[in-house]
Amino acid sequence: METVDFSILALFMRATFLVKLVMFALIFASFWSWAIIIQKFINFRRARRQSARFDKAFWSGEPLDLLYKEIGDKPRGAKATVFKAGMDEWTESYRSDGMLIAGTQARIDRSMDVAITRETDKLTQGLNFLATVGSTAPFVGLFGTVWGIKNAFQEIAMQQSTNLAVVAPGIAEALVATALGLLAAIPAVIFYNKLSADADRMTSDLESFADEFSTILSRQLDS
Repeated sequence: METVDFSILALFMRATFLVKLVMFALIFASFWSWAIIIQKFINFRRARRQSARFDKAFWSGEPLDLLYKEIGDKPRGAKATVFKAGMDEWTESYRSDGMLIAGTQARIDRSMDVAITRETDKLTQGLNFLATVGSTAPFVGLFGTVWGIKNAFQEIAMQQSTNLAVVAPGIAEALVATALGLLAAIPAVIFYNKLSADADRMTSDLESFADEFSTILSRQLDS
């Protein structure tokens, strides 16, 4: 009796073109999801280090004007970017006579809000793909399974045999698609929730810093 090869590669090679296409899509989605996950962990770790470094400099008692000059035109980190946005508006609000233009506080707040929005977009970039993979990959895999089982039943009809040896290979090929769908979806969902929570915490930290910095500038304006 001939032995049927049930290895993953053999099942893939025996699958129909459409099922292979589904498997390719799910494998690609899985690899791309892991690439996003790894890159996000690297970016978030760097962002935390930059934030801690900036906090240390900001709260060291160093004059803000000096810190602003040290940061220059290329701030490193989200907080430094928000700080620069506020200081840019602060310095540009001085008139030629040395007085501040009316509405300076509101413009500073808006400038920092815009900077926070841009930094938040950077933090959350790619997370929508993880959410999409997490929600759709199981259904894509299920579609491949349904199509594969349909082909298995067609094989039964053509051979006019209900022998398990006839049915099993086709069903096994079909189930690989569902397995790949789950393999892509489960990590995507887990890390989407994890990374989204981290991004939200960093965004809240940026907003808190902007509020504190705005309060400092407000005191200087009032004085």
